[in-house]
Amino acid sequence: MNSLAPTGPAETERISEPIHVGGPDGPWQAVREGMRLRGNAVVYTTWGEWLGTALTDPGLRPLLGRDWQRYRRTADPLIRFRFVTSRLVTKFTAAAALDAEPADLNLAYKIGGRPYLRGLDQVDISLTHTDDLIAVGVSRNGRIGVDAEAADRAMSFDLMHSHVCSPAERAELELLPEKRRTAALLRLWTLKEAYTKAIGQGLRLGFTEFGFGTDGAGLLNPEGQPASRGEWGFTTHQVLGRYLLSVACHDAGLDTSRDTAARTMLDEGFMGAVAGLLAPGPPDATGTAPDTTAPADTTAPDGTGPHGAGGDGARTDA
Repeated sequence: MNSLAPTGPAETERISEPIHVGGPDGPWQAVREGMRLRGNAVVYTTWGEWLGTALTDPGLRPLLGRDWQRYRRTADPLIRFRFVTSRLVTKFTAAAALDAEPADLNLAYKIGGRPYLRGLDQVDISLTHTDDLIAVGVSRNGRIGVDAEAADRAMSFDLMHSHVCSPAERAELELLPEKRRTAALLRLWTLKEAYTKAIGQGLRLGFTEFGFGTDGAGLLNPEGQPASRGEWGFTTHQVLGRYLLSVACHDAGLDTSRDTAARTMLDEGFMGAVAGLLAPGPPDATGTAPDTTAPADTTAPDGTGPHGAGGDGARTDA
């Protein structure tokens, strides 16, 4: 795996090196280490390496959870197995980061298809796939986006620059020899895809409205000036000798816990504040401590409250 024109040493050091996972056996310890040291991890694999699990694992249905029905309804075998593999890789990666069991995680999707872990919004995840490559990013520091393309993908600068490049990028690329220009354009494409995925915009944000420097500069405005204060990190790697994998990782600047285990991810400060509110307060002017006992239970045997069925405060969860 080779790193290609990283966007500044400080920004690159913030992002964990992508890890090749050849199947359900990992190596998942490297994911945990990346989360511990940098708060993020990126893995990549091919769907063929996971095909045996997809075909033979008796626990596939609980692993897929809500995605089981979609998997069963997909008629095309190639699309079907790519789908199941991408979901397995996502769940196993998130499980390693959270020290949980893959089947215990509930993978859901936002509008537009971005995956997230229901009930575990302390971490962000991103998924990309192209040809036989699958890559997943996970972060506890802020938003993360990943994108991959075949390294030999032909991109015409003449046809694409008006759709992809900011004015500053176009000026830089025009000075490069044609071969280097094509490679630089592909790198910019994957970086922009990763960034817009991270911020939840996808292709809705015009690629000409922001940029990156070919000399290693980070996020730039269309005129080539810095557009962030260092809160974003970016990197691009060549993986498996034939793909470019770019990562965009945001640092929200919060004091995040290094313990990302799902069972212990309750914020201690928040819990302390709640405990303080529940503790008996000082005596009032009469010398009597405030009454902190719970009100009498006014729920009727049929489950209705004091306002009847469906009254104020009634739960309406499906």
